[in-house]
Amino acid sequence: MRGGVLAALPALLLAALSLTACATPQEHGPVPPGFPQPPPVPRPPPPEPPRRVELSALPGWAAEDHDAAFAAWRATCGVVREARMADLCARARSIGEVAPGDGRRFLERAFVAERVGGEGVLTAYFAPVYEARMSSSAEFRAAVRPRPADLVVAQGGEVLQVKADGSAEPYPERAAIEAAPPETPLAWMRPEELFFLQVQGSGVLTFPDGRRLKALYAAHNGRPFTGIANPMRDRGLLARDNTSGEAIRTWLAAHRGPEADEIMRLNPRYAFFRLTPDDGQPPLGAAGQPLPAGRAVAVDPAFHPYGELLWIDGETPLLAGAFPTYRRLAVALDTGGAIRGEVRADLYLGQGEAAGAEAGRVRHTLTMWRLVPR
Repeated sequence: MRGGVLAALPALLLAALSLTACATPQEHGPVPPGFPQPPPVPRPPPPEPPRRVELSALPGWAAEDHDAAFAAWRATCGVVREARMADLCARARSIGEVAPGDGRRFLERAFVAERVGGEGVLTAYFAPVYEARMSSSAEFRAAVRPRPADLVVAQGGEVLQVKADGSAEPYPERAAIEAAPPETPLAWMRPEELFFLQVQGSGVLTFPDGRRLKALYAAHNGRPFTGIANPMRDRGLLARDNTSGEAIRTWLAAHRGPEADEIMRLNPRYAFFRLTPDDGQPPLGAAGQPLPAGRAVAVDPAFHPYGELLWIDGETPLLAGAFPTYRRLAVALDTGGAIRGEVRADLYLGQGEAAGAEAGRVRHTLTMWRLVPR
């Protein structure tokens, strides 16, 4: 028996070596000679260098009003913090009066364009002018509410409601706020127009005695912004290609009451305001600068610093009646609750009814370039 086992050892060793030769070698250390070589480990491709082009290569650049774009940037570029951009801002402001063509020459000599991400979405907003009253009625029944005394913003940015006993909880949604009687209403509006004022963030209120007051954003309840266009389309309340702001407001006005309230409450975010005399100046964006109509965009500040100069190329509109393209230079001067992501912009189009009608139809496929110093 002992001799039989010893005799069998060479055969067992050979079998073991044969099995080892067919096995995959371990991951660590070099592969011994004669072993099959493992397939190469795929490596992630190196990051693509930023795609930079001359401004003259941008789509639509030749048709741009370069002097108007330069003037808008020069008027607002003081908000920039990056050293090279700040230096260019100072140089632009030192030029004095700009002759025709000077804007284009300055921009093309100072900047190149760098592509930002892939495709995104372009929308637009405006500063509405709405009627208001100092007392409520069946028509003007929505209160313009000031920032509540019980609203606090925690260190992490959470918006809380402080109770009488000192405890705190997330601030209520739109439905709960509207269900509570207003303590000190600033004014009264049509419900659908107050809703749009909250979406836009600011506007002008006109009163029967001729007074005009600016309604300026004061705070919000910390709830996420939820658009109502898609739910209205999905419920068959609006045509699929006509979910414009004008169409939404018309429907809400025609169904004013519980039916319209239920739709507006699909957006839990609620904005509070303060009123000041109307000075006739454009509204201020989040960067603290007056918004030049057609030249300011709201962006996600996680990706774009205020004062950044951007070329926007919006095409392929989704909504009926929209302009086919928006190609222009614009300055990042604002932000908004629905503006999230790198390739996302909300173009400020100005004040009043015409601006509102145009803004409500803007939902275009967006490509963007940032202008960077040479």
